[in-house]
Amino acid sequence: MQEFLEVLRQQAVHFGPELARAAYARGLAVTQRDGTTRPIPVTATPVILDAEEIRRRATLSAHLASATMKVTRQMLASEHRELLLGGLSPIERALTERTFANVTRLATTRVDYFVDSRPRALEVNATIPAMQGYSDIAAHTFIEGVARHFGMPEAAIPALLTANGGNTRALYDALLAGYAAERQGRTPRTIALLCRRHDAQLTEQRYLCARFREFGVDADVVHPDEVSGEEHFEVRGKRYELVYRHLFSRRLEESPAPWMEEFFGTVPGRKAVLLNPPASPVEVKTAFALVSQSLEDPALADAVGLTPEELEAIRVSVPWTRPFKQGPGKGPDGAREADLVARVAAEPERFVLKRAWDYGGRAVYLGRSVGTPAFEERARAAYGETLTWKALCERAATDSLGGGFVVQEVVETTPEEHLLCETHGITPLRLHVDYSAYASVGLDRRPAWGGVCRGSTSEIVNIVGGGGVLPLITTEVAEELLRAWKAR
Repeated sequence: MQEFLEVLRQQAVHFGPELARAAYARGLAVTQRDGTTRPIPVTATPVILDAEEIRRRATLSAHLASATMKVTRQMLASEHRELLLGGLSPIERALTERTFANVTRLATTRVDYFVDSRPRALEVNATIPAMQGYSDIAAHTFIEGVARHFGMPEAAIPALLTANGGNTRALYDALLAGYAAERQGRTPRTIALLCRRHDAQLTEQRYLCARFREFGVDADVVHPDEVSGEEHFEVRGKRYELVYRHLFSRRLEESPAPWMEEFFGTVPGRKAVLLNPPASPVEVKTAFALVSQSLEDPALADAVGLTPEELEAIRVSVPWTRPFKQGPGKGPDGAREADLVARVAAEPERFVLKRAWDYGGRAVYLGRSVGTPAFEERARAAYGETLTWKALCERAATDSLGGGFVVQEVVETTPEEHLLCETHGITPLRLHVDYSAYASVGLDRRPAWGGVCRGSTSEIVNIVGGGGVLPLITTEVAEELLRAWKAR
């Protein structure tokens, strides 16, 4: 596909600004606290993969998400439950203790990867694993814009969009499958997409809502302060049969909403089917560390009930990850270490520390980035001072906030040359690119999930905190676009 990418680099100045404008208009944006929006940049240079490889990564993610769910369930039923509960906020903990025994399905999860010689899973997202809409906006807007610029007939474009697939449709199918499992095979007539007012991803929720309506179900974006109902989930007298939760449970502590707290506390839901139910402990990174540890701990793997397919997925994709605490253990090379903290402190370029329960990359510390402004800013935010790597390791090993820390072996990534599109022009940048693949847990049929790619000048990739979305397109679609260019 190098030829196609070279054509895009030559032509991006012509289609790139319009690509940025169209993507922003469709909802590729961050909503700020005052309700204004800022565009999320999109690249003129996509990630191109065979459709079969995209499906393979989705299957890999399904195994990893299922394994993490099993580990979480087993730990919460054991005397070690504090490993996962200890970092949760009061309301997250209360909801977990009240509901998790009844949580059997997660309509959507997301596994984030860096790709070296193969995809290497960094963590599992299960609270509000977003970007289904963002990914479709980026890919579909790219395909449409490039196809038109390359002179492809308008009537041929819908087939390309269909061939490329879409995570919005997969999310819709997952929600309907989850609802059918809870309501004797029925289809919901109404769906509420529940999020905060001025949620950072509000435009994405509105995009999903519009697409769900096109698929045939009455859908609305609703906010916690609008909801009421004695027997049903209602907003201004309208009843909703299925609720898609895009709301962190802990937000209810910032803006108390007793009705909503009671609703979240009933799984799978009495007033409406709740998808996804609160699932904070699945995303606690300690659970992922125990998934990694299961490869060298057959007793843990057996107790959890990991399948051969799940164990193989862990083996081929999960880097060495462990709870970060002082004491003996096996290091990433399999050798017995007298003290894991000392081992990690001695080789900063090899490890990354992550707070077990946090999000947005705010408490992620790359050992090799010690002394950089980003590292020092994070250290000061957490501990009030700049720290050496050794000092940070010592502090993190005894820090219980957010459930403490996990340590993970660094996955090497090489920055890639990309063209960032903004309304005023094109900017060449070297970006660290990740790959996230969606999956469902506990559904009778597997939706046709795809992935999403983010790029950032930082090795800690996060959309809300900066960076852009790279269109993910299949090799087959790229070949069709290249043929259109050659036929001009």
